[in-house]
Amino acid sequence: MKTNAVIAGSGMTAFGKFPDRALSDLAGEAIRAALADAGIEPGAIEAAYMGNAAAGTITGQVCVPGEVVLRAMGIGRIPVINVENACATASTALNQAAAMITAGLYDVVLAVGYEKLVHADKARTFSVFSGAVDVENMGGLAALIDRKMAAVGMKSDPETAASRSLFMDIYATEAIAHMQKYGTTREQLAAVPAKNSRHGALNPRAQFRDVVSVEQVLAAREIVWPLTLPMCSPIGDGAAAVVLVSEKKARELGITDPVRIVASNLQTSWDYLEGDDSLVFHEVIARAYADAGVGPTDIDVVELHDASASSEILHTEYLGLCAAGEGGRVIESGLTALGGGGRTVVNPSGGLLRKGHPIGATGIAQIVELHEQLRERSGARQVPGDPRVALAENGGGYINGDVAALCVTILKR
Repeated sequence: MKTNAVIAGSGMTAFGKFPDRALSDLAGEAIRAALADAGIEPGAIEAAYMGNAAAGTITGQVCVPGEVVLRAMGIGRIPVINVENACATASTALNQAAAMITAGLYDVVLAVGYEKLVHADKARTFSVFSGAVDVENMGGLAALIDRKMAAVGMKSDPETAASRSLFMDIYATEAIAHMQKYGTTREQLAAVPAKNSRHGALNPRAQFRDVVSVEQVLAAREIVWPLTLPMCSPIGDGAAAVVLVSEKKARELGITDPVRIVASNLQTSWDYLEGDDSLVFHEVIARAYADAGVGPTDIDVVELHDASASSEILHTEYLGLCAAGEGGRVIESGLTALGGGGRTVVNPSGGLLRKGHPIGATGIAQIVELHEQLRERSGARQVPGDPRVALAENGGGYINGDVAALCVTILKR
């Protein structure tokens, strides 16, 4: 979808474990920061798209979470649309907000992603992830995962599987398949969190700010072979928000060098032959590039969905930043790192692995990072060379062997 929404302001909380902070408190902090950045009063908001995936499970807040957040801030008398779409929740909220601006229905729209995943009962947290599949076909999913494991020489262990998100088993099979097909090494998997830890150390809002080496990543506790703990995105809380405005409103606000959302493509996967590559990635990414009028070599900075170390390797290839099979070697070489000399920097925020992954907030947190990068106000982690084009890739859920929802967003300054 071609869009022309302008990001007037952005803001987010730090990501981390905040058991004593309410969901509305986290969301309110991000919203106030975005409004202040835009120079807009709350009363100027004409509609709000509020993204949250887990409140019903973690806090018990169902049906009206967005209205609750905004009313706590004194914001009412506007349409509030609650959005839930697994880990793509926030990017979906952004997609819909940008569509409303582009259609000319509103001049000022708020898009928010906010989440609490931390709970004293860890089984409750894991149940959020196990609910991001077809729960009426859990037997079929288990059989599919068993087949994927068997195809790469693994065997499922129900006892150990209960101690982790089922997505880790999926990521492990993807990692091994890539290793077997292309010769990707475990050291190259470990290079992903090592790189992202160097970026996250420069990000004051990142959940983890310590730098880890490849050797430390490999020596860490194994979650499911070949993945160790630092290769898997963490559980956390947080919120992110953006204020989108029309081009007319941007002129009224005196925005002279706007950051625009020029493409936002959201799509579900579909049923195709088991064993095929993830066709949805190729289709959505190609459409986003076409709608934005750019290609992989035009992208200065990327925030992609590194829910696991193997995810960053695969998605770097899907985005055309390198050839199929080259993702591990490219990351190991440092070409996608800050100061690495490559064309495109990937996950300067630290990515999901280090910045954190409060699932309902992640998609807009990516946009906040890219907005700041394009405005050249990212401090020590600033991408050099006057960045002009940025891309965010955010997916979520799992149905019939592939991601359930995928959103790719391209920004230009």
